[in-house]
Amino acid sequence: MAAFELYTKYARVWIPDSEGVWKPAELTRDYKQGDSVLHLLLEDGMHVEHPSDPEVPNLPPLRNPDILVGENDLTALSYLHEPAVLHNLKVRFIDSKLIYTYCGIVLVAINPYENLPIYGTDIINAYSGQNMGDMDPHIFAVAEEAYKQMARDERNQSIIVSGESGAGKTVSAKYAMRYFATVSGSASEANVEEKVLASNPIMEVTGSSWAIGNAKTTRNDNSSRFGKYIEIGFDKRHRIIGANMRTYLLEKSRVVFQAEDERNYHIFYQLCASSHLPEFQALKLGSVEDFLCTNQGRSPIIEGVDDAKEMSMTRNAFTLLGINDSYQMGVFRVLAAILHLGNVEVKDRDADSCTIQPNNGHLMVFCELLGVAYQDMTHWLCHKKLKTTTETYHKPLPKLQAVNARDALTKHIYAKLFGWIVDRVNRALQSSVRQHSFIGVLDIYGFETFEVNSFEQFCINYANEKLQQQFNMHVFKLEQEEYMKEQIPWTLIDFYDNQPCINLIEAKMGILDLLDEECKMPKGSDDSWAQKLYNTHLKMSPLFEKPRLSNKAFIVQHFADKVEYQCEGFLEKNKDTVNEEQITVLKASKFELLVELFQDEDKSTSPVGAPSGGRTRLSVKPNRTHPGQSSKEHKMTVGLQFRNSLHLLMDTLNATTPHYVRCIKPNDFKLPFTFDPKRAVQQLRACGVLETIRISAAGFPSRWTYQEFFSRYRVLMKQKDVLPDKKLTCKKVLEKLIKDEDKYQFGKNKIFFRAGQVAYLEKLRADKLRAACIRIQKTIRCWLQRKKYLRMKNSAITIQRHVRGYQARCLAKFLRQTRAAIIIQKYQRMFVERKHYKQQLAAALIIQCILRAYMARQQYRMLLREHKAIIIQKHMRGWMVRQWYNRSLAAVVYLQSCVRRMRAKHELKKLKIEARSVEHFKKLNIGMENKIMQLQRKVDEQHKENKAITERLVGLESSHTVESEKLRAEVTRLRSTEVEAKNNAGRIAALLEELEALRTEKSVIEEWAETYRDEMEQMVADLKEQNTLLKSEKDELNRLIQEQAELMAERMQRVLQEETRQLENELNEERSRYQNLLSEHLQLEERYDDLREEMNLTLHVPKQGRLRTDSTQSSNESYNSELIESEDGSRGLELQKRDDEQEKQSMQDKLERGEGQFQRAGGRDDEELKVCRGAELEYESLKRQELECENKKLKHDLNQMRQLLMDEAPVISTGTPSPAYKLLLDQLNSASEQLDVCKEEVLVLRSQLVNQKEAMQQKCENELCVGSLVHRHVEISGTSLQETKELTLSYTEEVQQMKGEGEVTCMKESHRVLEAQLQTQRSNYENELEVLRGELQNLREENNRQQQLLAQNLQLPPEARIEASLQHEITRLTNENMEMLTDHKSEYKVRLLLWQRIADLMDQLEKQEKIIRKFKKQLKIFAKKIGELEGGQTEAVSPGQVSDEPVQPVNIPRKEKDFQGMLEYKKEDEVKLVKNLVLDLKPRGVAVNVIPGLPAYILFMCLRHSDYINDDQKVRSLLTSTISSIKKILKKRGDDFETISFWLSNTCRFLHCLKQYSGEESFMKRNTPRQNEHCLTNFDLAEYRQVLSDLAIQIYQQLIRCMETILQPMIVSGMLEHETIQGVSGVKPTGLRKRTSSVVDEGTNTLDSILRQMTVFYSALCLHGTDAELIKQVFRQLFYIIGAVTLNNLLLRKDMCSWSKGMQIRYNVSQLEEWLREKNLVTCGAREMLEPLVQAAQLLQVKKKTDEDAEAICSMCHNLTTVQIVKVLNLYTPVNEFEERVSITFIRTIQTRLRDRKESPQLLMDTKIIYPVTFPFNPSSLALETVQIPSSLNLSFLVRV
Repeated sequence: MAAFELYTKYARVWIPDSEGVWKPAELTRDYKQGDSVLHLLLEDGMHVEHPSDPEVPNLPPLRNPDILVGENDLTALSYLHEPAVLHNLKVRFIDSKLIYTYCGIVLVAINPYENLPIYGTDIINAYSGQNMGDMDPHIFAVAEEAYKQMARDERNQSIIVSGESGAGKTVSAKYAMRYFATVSGSASEANVEEKVLASNPIMEVTGSSWAIGNAKTTRNDNSSRFGKYIEIGFDKRHRIIGANMRTYLLEKSRVVFQAEDERNYHIFYQLCASSHLPEFQALKLGSVEDFLCTNQGRSPIIEGVDDAKEMSMTRNAFTLLGINDSYQMGVFRVLAAILHLGNVEVKDRDADSCTIQPNNGHLMVFCELLGVAYQDMTHWLCHKKLKTTTETYHKPLPKLQAVNARDALTKHIYAKLFGWIVDRVNRALQSSVRQHSFIGVLDIYGFETFEVNSFEQFCINYANEKLQQQFNMHVFKLEQEEYMKEQIPWTLIDFYDNQPCINLIEAKMGILDLLDEECKMPKGSDDSWAQKLYNTHLKMSPLFEKPRLSNKAFIVQHFADKVEYQCEGFLEKNKDTVNEEQITVLKASKFELLVELFQDEDKSTSPVGAPSGGRTRLSVKPNRTHPGQSSKEHKMTVGLQFRNSLHLLMDTLNATTPHYVRCIKPNDFKLPFTFDPKRAVQQLRACGVLETIRISAAGFPSRWTYQEFFSRYRVLMKQKDVLPDKKLTCKKVLEKLIKDEDKYQFGKNKIFFRAGQVAYLEKLRADKLRAACIRIQKTIRCWLQRKKYLRMKNSAITIQRHVRGYQARCLAKFLRQTRAAIIIQKYQRMFVERKHYKQQLAAALIIQCILRAYMARQQYRMLLREHKAIIIQKHMRGWMVRQWYNRSLAAVVYLQSCVRRMRAKHELKKLKIEARSVEHFKKLNIGMENKIMQLQRKVDEQHKENKAITERLVGLESSHTVESEKLRAEVTRLRSTEVEAKNNAGRIAALLEELEALRTEKSVIEEWAETYRDEMEQMVADLKEQNTLLKSEKDELNRLIQEQAELMAERMQRVLQEETRQLENELNEERSRYQNLLSEHLQLEERYDDLREEMNLTLHVPKQGRLRTDSTQSSNESYNSELIESEDGSRGLELQKRDDEQEKQSMQDKLERGEGQFQRAGGRDDEELKVCRGAELEYESLKRQELECENKKLKHDLNQMRQLLMDEAPVISTGTPSPAYKLLLDQLNSASEQLDVCKEEVLVLRSQLVNQKEAMQQKCENELCVGSLVHRHVEISGTSLQETKELTLSYTEEVQQMKGEGEVTCMKESHRVLEAQLQTQRSNYENELEVLRGELQNLREENNRQQQLLAQNLQLPPEARIEASLQHEITRLTNENMEMLTDHKSEYKVRLLLWQRIADLMDQLEKQEKIIRKFKKQLKIFAKKIGELEGGQTEAVSPGQVSDEPVQPVNIPRKEKDFQGMLEYKKEDEVKLVKNLVLDLKPRGVAVNVIPGLPAYILFMCLRHSDYINDDQKVRSLLTSTISSIKKILKKRGDDFETISFWLSNTCRFLHCLKQYSGEESFMKRNTPRQNEHCLTNFDLAEYRQVLSDLAIQIYQQLIRCMETILQPMIVSGMLEHETIQGVSGVKPTGLRKRTSSVVDEGTNTLDSILRQMTVFYSALCLHGTDAELIKQVFRQLFYIIGAVTLNNLLLRKDMCSWSKGMQIRYNVSQLEEWLREKNLVTCGAREMLEPLVQAAQLLQVKKKTDEDAEAICSMCHNLTTVQIVKVLNLYTPVNEFEERVSITFIRTIQTRLRDRKESPQLLMDTKIIYPVTFPFNPSSLALETVQIPSSLNLSFLVRV
């Protein structure tokens, strides 16, 4: 395809621009061949016409597709030209904040003028071990590539860092050296890598340059004014052993002259800033303004730099490199002397001579500091010596020559000092270890061009010409190698060769040769040298020109640009002459350092040493000095010296593999992330980047593998074109797509394209995709429109149907409504009329009814009024008559009484008078006679009547006999009636009296009731008011309390959660710190072992002719020696272990304090109960102490017996029993009897405890009954009082009702009822009180009986005091319960305390039984031994003796099951046991054939037997040997996952066995009774449990590192690079540095590889019986590593940050989650470890445009730091043209929203973190006696017990 065919409408091009160098435009018309102009549209909307010459192909360069913009490698661009390179760098630097970019083999580094967080240790670890193309461009990637090639190819490497001043060369070199120091480490104890890094701050300011070799220039505040080449030496293991530094062309002229806005070297300003220090007072320094050497530039201060502080850093660097304080002060004296020498003023004496004023202060200080004679120095500063064959003359110097001589001396002294410092640095960096290889870092000045260019710029540009030639040749060589590797026909590429320019400079009769020749001429001058240059090269070389307006300058056409050099000063600088007499004066100095500086002045120096003062150490062509060349070489010119040193440097570089770093200065104002295109293009042209692009573009710059090409451009192929052979398919497709075969070449593994062809293919692919999109859009839009039309049609028909139906329904409805209206009207009218008639009829009836009712009511009211009037009249009249009658009666009575009183008075008076007179008596007698006569007459009449009656009675006597009887009965009845009447009369009198009393009492009661009612009403009102207030206050208080309680609860909950979280974090931190200490301790042990092995190899060299021994014996001997050595090593590391133990103890104390806080926080509610039980616990402790004393006594007796048994065993076995043996038997018998007694006492105690428990239960019930009765009594009392009040009130009401009615009988009856009720209640109360008193008396008696029982128990013997103490406790509890009952304590608390106390006593009893059982077992063991001994004695006795002696009964112990589950071995078999069970064991075979954890069970069973026989030495030896053997096997097979996982499982199982059978209750809860019998009896192995726990932690960490090593190569390729979902993400064009392909090839790790490997891990762990909780922790750590490594690579790889890659990552994470679900590991926390990776993948997929999107991102990515979020957004790269980049505004919005986050500024996750591991106790259900030992373990020497 022709080039002009690409210039179609909408094609994008670059056109030149005066401001931005290039600016983008777009074609508005198709370009046709022959057109003179191109119609373009700029980005600002302006239309322009760009001229084009039809004859000359000068079409503007095409722009690359947007998906290629921002690529990591410039050679990946389809169009390789200057605007594409410039735009790509600008986009990466400004938009993505990326300062590094590859350009083929060159790393382009742009100075950001800002500190970036991309140089930390985490970044170094991320780049370590990675291929150069697998990560984003970085200086660390170049350093890693150099380090890797040095280790792989065994070839020296060089990193060439170049660029102009201020571009960041020194910083890049420093970071490269930091990478080497971090990755490789040091092979010695001198920390060489630290010294290498410290060599920079010797003269460093602001951490980026050198204080003695750096100065401020107009372009850079910290510009290196010399070149340096640092060789970093490595040993065979690729560890740093030393370094060496060579320097080039120090700018000495800066010591005496500085241009405007520049400074001298930083060290002078640091000295002046520190002049106030006491040690610097003797230097007599002052301000920098006081010295000519420091005030010429008029810019003594650098913003942000503290010279005094930097001076302190410089001195620290001196100290680190071995320069002591005395030498440092010597250096500062020399530097101060240089400042004073620059202030020495020379004055004219005459035209040909000059003088220095006497006693010149500065010169005197100079001489004083350097220890030289003042007169000699004064003389030779103004004179020089001329020698002839016969005489010597002292010639005076004119002022100008004297000043130049002074300045020359100043520069010479500084150069010597600089060289001396470099030499001391090299000495400090030297190593005694032989150097195997090195990596050189060349930090050299870049191409320079100024307004005035002198000798220094000429040398610099000459060096850059040489470096550019070497660079071009290397690039050309790499291109040739690539073509030959791919078997592509080689065609010569035309590239710029700058050899003619180099010849112009260094060839014979070249510029330098003519300069040296002119320097030898006596009358040589700059003008004559310029004329020689014109005459020699002006017509001969096209690269040499003469300026038009000058005869003292020349122009050289360099590879970068034309440079005009001024000839003035060339000869003087090239000669670099110093007055020899001045040097002689300095050599005569008493100052040792000054003499040392000039002691080699007469010796031959290397070519490099002259300009730099440093020594030279070359690896390729060493410089050999001949004795006769001293004077000649001393007179070598600077140009010749520089040329020779440059040749040696090029030889060194050519002998190494070079790596190139080109530093670019983006702007001249040092503004952060500001890009000046003009300055950038200028530097790109000068540093050779564009030349690299041109060489690449001249050949086949774009290269694709067949698989990548097929995957990317599959869309351009038809189905019939796809063949099984991908290579053949690609060939056929390319033949159809690109007709010109010269545009591509098929290599062995790749397809090579010329420039622009990939863009053409991308255009075809984009067109195809665009056409497909258009077709899809067309089809979908058609389908949508048709669907919309059909929907509208159906809707219209439906609407019509519904409308017509609606209209028909409306018509029918209208007709129905019309007919209905008529009917309604008819019925309505009828209804209205009928209703009207009915209303009228009803109204008439109602009116009639109302009128009649009214009349009837009126008549009734009239009759009623009349009737009531009559009644009223009747009553009124009756009342009036009664009133009148009563008044009249009263008046009559009163009148009668008055009259009668008056008459009586008169009669009385009259009678008194008559009584005194005789007449009265006479009258009385007359009256008496008359009366007597009347009575006589009456008697006679009566007599007559009596006779008549007698007669009648006699007559009637018979008839009245019956009647008389009747009368008698009547008389009797009457008499009884009379008696009754008399009685009734008495009763009436009593009742009347009682009634009167009741009336009085009633009145009193009524008054009291009235008063009481008023008081009660008032009180009730007050109480109600108070109750209302109290209720309101109560409600308010309740509300406040509730609110406070809620607040306190919430606060406490938050505080508790915070404390819990803090304690958990602290605990995890302590665990992590402790486990890190363990790992460091392990590393120290390994290092110690390595050193010991090296020492053994060094000291114990095997001699010749040694006889071979048996392999088993030798292995055992070696093992024994290793054990001995390990013991020695352990002694040697006791101090470290002690520190570790102290650290561990402090961590445990912190853990205990944390747990104590938890317990105190959780146990605050139980404090009262604990206080109540304090006294009880004290009493219990006393009892336990008594029992413990008894137990200790028994233990002492047993130990005494055991010792006697050990001592007397030989005697017993051979002869008669000794006294010790008899004593042993006696003690055993007594101990057995005592134990039997204790056992019986325990049984009795238990029975009594049960009885006491029952008694206490009964007593508790009685006491509770008493409490209930008392409670009931209180309730009844309250009820009776209430009833009394109610009766009083009811009685009062009854009295009030009876008041006025006079019903005395009813009142009397109620009074009687009241009295009866009160009497009944009183009697009931008295009865109940009597019952309660009786019960209380019974309880007192029971208490007395208990006290008596306690007194009796106290009189018992000491053996029965346990029972007495129990009874005493029970009695005391009874008393306390009684007190609690009397104090109204609750029933629940009493019962709770009682049962808790009983439970505590039962626990004590069980503990004592356990101790007794333990002693019983020991006694059985001793009895068994005694039985064996007795059996041996019996066998030793002859048969005759046996028959003669009486047979004594022997206790034959039966075989107990308690002794099962143990393995016995001999002490000498321990080595064999450990060797066969640990060292020679193959985990794979054991795991398949036997139960998991078998070695742990076997070791524990052997340990049990050692504990069983109470052999502490055997226990200690077995445990020590086991632990050391496990460490040895793990060190030997540290990279074998099977071995590490196997021993992790067995170590944990061994640890669990030690806990399970330790005898501690906390570990015995899940044991079976049989397992409890197998507990250890004699030794407490808690300390060894801690040692095993530490060992398990070390094995766990080693397991994690092993798994990480296995899984690390799979993570990036499986999680990021491999396309699990094929076809989602296309392969983008790549550059020279190819990345790992995302397409599956053979051997490529995929996600399935990761899952398979994790399945292998999981299966192995399960097969070895690893605890489930430990497996969860392992995979939690493993998933953290997967997530961290994947995220770190994502953050460092721009090509992985795309939407499709985010979907791939989320799919991969889902597959990992599915794997977790399959293995039941969902709850282990592994999923949470992937959360940062998931959020990063989501961040790649979400929308990134609006503020709502920013808010969603901030809330979603809570596990990502702000730096990580911004980094992902900056790296986001569209893979297809349909995606969009993230705008800078959106990224700034994210940063603004996240600026308040408090988080670490670290970019990458730390992949080296190992979370602290815990080993939860997991007891085994396996019975030890069932363990079977397979014969394959070769453990036949173990005997079951």
